Amino acid sequence: MSTVETAVDMRTSLGAVEIPSPVLTASGCSAFGQELEPFVDLAAVGALVTKSVQLRPRSGRPTPRMAETPSGMLNSIGLQGPGIDGLLADELPWLAERGARAFVSIAGTRVEDFAELAVRLRGVPGVLGLEVNISCPNVESRGEVFACDPVAASDVIAAVREAADPAHPVYAKLSPDVTDIVGVARAVAESGADGLSMINTLLGLVIDPDTMRPVLGGITGGLSGPAIRPVALRCVWQVHQALPGVPILGMGGIRSGLDALQFVLAGASAVSVGTAVFNDPSAVARVHEELAVALAERGFASLTEAVGYAHR
Repeated sequence: MSTVETAVDMRTSLGAVEIPSPVLTASGCSAFGQELEPFVDLAAVGALVTKSVQLRPRSGRPTPRMAETPSGMLNSIGLQGPGIDGLLADELPWLAERGARAFVSIAGTRVEDFAELAVRLRGVPGVLGLEVNISCPNVESRGEVFACDPVAASDVIAAVREAADPAHPVYAKLSPDVTDIVGVARAVAESGADGLSMINTLLGLVIDPDTMRPVLGGITGGLSGPAIRPVALRCVWQVHQALPGVPILGMGGIRSGLDALQFVLAGASAVSVGTAVFNDPSAVARVHEELAVALAERGFASLTEAVGYAHR
């Protein structure tokens, strides 16, 4: 840790819960944290955002599931995972033993699924809060993306907030694949969301010019990486401008401290690093250090002073 970094107070909050670092993992990119342990101190990370968990185990979509694109990648994993029983029996105890804070991503196809998951996670050691994945674009039924409809999104968040542990902040993960993301953000905030995770991947497609067929087994997939960063920043900017009191966990193509700084200046009080870990497993720790230096060089004594600064 550099002397410049130690001069900056990097503490922030998820809802009402204080965390020591504003840099988190992003759901789906680091599984449940085991792969990162050789490269980063899991207890020092703001929080480990888990892969989205559902009520039952899920095998995911057909292969191929990933395709590289210019400055990004498409994934069509399809929420493969162990289900809530596997998460409670294996993954969360492992994280708790290491002092890691788990921000559990939950997903479902019905409102009742989300509420039941929230109930199952009440009082579980090491669980900091819930990220409600109402916006994953790479499940089989594209028409069931709750985040594309303010009413449907509100129904899910209201149910989760009522069912969840009162100590757990509830963040709604929003999709950029909408005409008016501010409208959806306002709806979930009014329904009880303690914060917003922005953004999920954009729906995309790649065709192989040799086979002349889609590359991905599931046809479409979620686009992530630096290619989507300007879109993510625009979404964070618009929502913070309209709802300055609602905390935002910003994400979308963050590879460096300066990338993270842009999200903070746009209005995010914390950020998630996802795709970058595929070629740099230490990216979460490195982005924290680089962000601290960038803040110090610009005269900020704390991270919170910089949140939304670009709007001034």
